[in-house]
Amino acid sequence: MKTLRLAFYLFSLIIVTALVSCSSSSDKKNKTNVEQQEEKGMIFTSSDSTLVRSFNWAKHKALSYVGDSNDPSGPWYEAALPQREAFCMRDVSHQCIAAEYLGLHEQNLNMMRLFVKNISESKDWCSYWEINRYNKPAPEDYRNDKEFWYNLPANFDVIQACYHLYLISGDKTYIEDPVFLNFYEKSVNEYIDRWKLNVDQLLTRDAHINEPQPYNPKDPFHYARGIASYIESGGDLRMGYDLVAAIYAGLNSYAAILDLNGKKEEGEKYRKRAVLYQKHLHDKWWDDSKRTYFALYTTENKFKHSEPVTFLLWFNAVSDRERLAYVIEDLAKRQYNVESTSYLPYMFYQHGIKDKAYYFMNALTQKENKRRDYPEVSYGVIHGFVEGLMGVEVDHSENTVGVKSNLTEKTAWAKLDNLEVMSTVLSVKHSGDNSTVVENKGKNSIKLRIGFDDKYNKILINGKVVSIVNDEDDHSVFCIVDCKPGETVTAVAE
Repeated sequence: MKTLRLAFYLFSLIIVTALVSCSSSSDKKNKTNVEQQEEKGMIFTSSDSTLVRSFNWAKHKALSYVGDSNDPSGPWYEAALPQREAFCMRDVSHQCIAAEYLGLHEQNLNMMRLFVKNISESKDWCSYWEINRYNKPAPEDYRNDKEFWYNLPANFDVIQACYHLYLISGDKTYIEDPVFLNFYEKSVNEYIDRWKLNVDQLLTRDAHINEPQPYNPKDPFHYARGIASYIESGGDLRMGYDLVAAIYAGLNSYAAILDLNGKKEEGEKYRKRAVLYQKHLHDKWWDDSKRTYFALYTTENKFKHSEPVTFLLWFNAVSDRERLAYVIEDLAKRQYNVESTSYLPYMFYQHGIKDKAYYFMNALTQKENKRRDYPEVSYGVIHGFVEGLMGVEVDHSENTVGVKSNLTEKTAWAKLDNLEVMSTVLSVKHSGDNSTVVENKGKNSIKLRIGFDDKYNKILINGKVVSIVNDEDDHSVFCIVDCKPGETVTAVAE
């Protein structure tokens, strides 16, 4: 008996040791993958040590969320509540731009494909709100096709994100693949009809549509099956401002995709539909007394304020420049949840609120931020660095890379190296707000759109004055120059 027990003990010890060794090997492999991506990816250097620390933390953190490409779902990264090992439509739509710059193209394309392929009439033209690494709809949000959680802005957020991913990556899958096109077409037609989201229905539709029967008002998979907003705190919600703005952005993005496919007449039809939603926001949702937009419309047929209206900027839904200025001024004073805060660095830089953008970009990464481990945070910070602080804007359809300094007085210079875009590799260095140096280290020629604040009225390229264009919407001036492989372009504004 003792011999048998000893044999069993030794066998158990071998198994435990093997499992620990396997786990350790797996952890070591994942760590190595992250380290490799960190070494070969973007590098940020600056006279500002605070910015360098924030960038390095965000890059390491974002890459630590990359999952195993051999999982049943295929390549993925975490984009949901931490520890769920899943990715959500809203979070992916907001993390994917930073992910693309971090080299996660394979992950972006796979996750977006999973979202678009799972749209179905049985779910009333919804997809799966959240998918896990096992390639299953996350059980936290899904029971069956009649009972699940879903926020209605998601379809349109995905359309806008996919269009932007095409502009950055040049991958025509996003604009030509039938699976993607089916999702776009169903979302801007059948989905809008099924959920009564046409412009003339927005304020009269029932709060609960397409609900399971029998309906259980206490079951979140019943009452949250089609929330008309990303704002989830309003039990009396009929419509959210963000859904109106999302439809506007989705229709515009789809119109642009149709244009790229040579269907400009059809694209114009959707572009005109988009204007109707923007006009609806302008005419119905503005609160002149507070000089900002309402957030919600209730079942009692009343507008009310709630969370800050950040999605007006995310979806570029405000064209009135005076109102936009009021909205930005209001947003700069408000308190936010961590999800909305993660969008602020990029959005504030885009609208010239540089000091606030700088503050949030660094504050998000501090230990004092108790929710800094939420995946959107690190990706939002990277987005803020690339397209915010460094003003990078990639457009494959025009073979153009835009750059613009958004440095504040706290930062003498900042440099982003190993930026892989347009099938080449760029180094971008800004000194103050009036000097930019771009080096093309790759093998492809590109066009550079170099911009500066509109307080300057002259741009010199490699010492020679060039013609410039005023961009009133962006409050900037810019020039466009060719940049061949091996060339360095130095731009100075006066």
